[in-house]
Amino acid sequence: MRLGIDLGGTKIEIIALDDSGKELLRRRVPTPKDNYGEILQTIAQLVRDAEVELGQQGSLGIGTPGALSRASGRLKNSNSIALNGQPILQDLESLLQRKVQISNDANCFALSEATDGAAAGASVVFGVILGTGVGAGIVVNGHVLTGPNGIAGEWGHNPLPWPQAEELPGPSCYCGKYGCIETFLSGPGMAKLHQIEAGIALSAEEIVARAEQGDAVCERSLQRYEHRLARSLAHVINILDPDVIVLGGGMSNIERLYANVPPLWGQWVFSDRVDTKLAQHRYGDSSGVRGAAWL
Repeated sequence: MRLGIDLGGTKIEIIALDDSGKELLRRRVPTPKDNYGEILQTIAQLVRDAEVELGQQGSLGIGTPGALSRASGRLKNSNSIALNGQPILQDLESLLQRKVQISNDANCFALSEATDGAAAGASVVFGVILGTGVGAGIVVNGHVLTGPNGIAGEWGHNPLPWPQAEELPGPSCYCGKYGCIETFLSGPGMAKLHQIEAGIALSAEEIVARAEQGDAVCERSLQRYEHRLARSLAHVINILDPDVIVLGGGMSNIERLYANVPPLWGQWVFSDRVDTKLAQHRYGDSSGVRGAAWL
């Protein structure tokens, strides 16, 4: 049995899978706010209760925001502030008296979709999160690629490639740079750019809905988004050459991306033909917790 924990800012979810990927149990509870000790105890209680209910002990994987620092072994870059600087892996292994696997939520998404999701059977998978932020995970032959710095797949904090004059220097990013891919392709980024370029304050969801209804201004914003996504993914293809790119996060539910983006990206890919597939997630919001179990 494989247990997975998705540790989020608002909820902690647990899943139990058998070796075929069949779901045996799933439940979620609110994340204790700003209390690291209570977060650890909540995870431990979820694990213990699941194992009692199912009558067996499982392997355990945890998906977290942020990543473990190679320098200190402590969590870094988490938007759940209470976790930053904490030795969460050592603390959980001590509390549960077993080996624990930890990876960030984008890696778990990619692993889930590569194992039995939209990219099942593919050798190299780039799993993209397009949501309130932009991140990604890389899976090669069934294994998450993390790298010596623990940041493999952090494409959202590279500059938008092949920028047009009006895109420079780009919006400011919380990381301290300008023009990061995240500032163009996240949901809030799309909304902010629409407001700047069109002078109308709308959410990303409203922009998409109005474009579908024939609003020419929103249609232009959506076309600009597709163009920027195509350039950004072409850059990834030139470096990684993945078999499949899987999109997740709220922006991945824009159905037209899958038809419109691949015909665009070929003009920037250094090849006479692009065989990389662009796929929508199979498991959606469940991919994080399923990927944690597959760790």
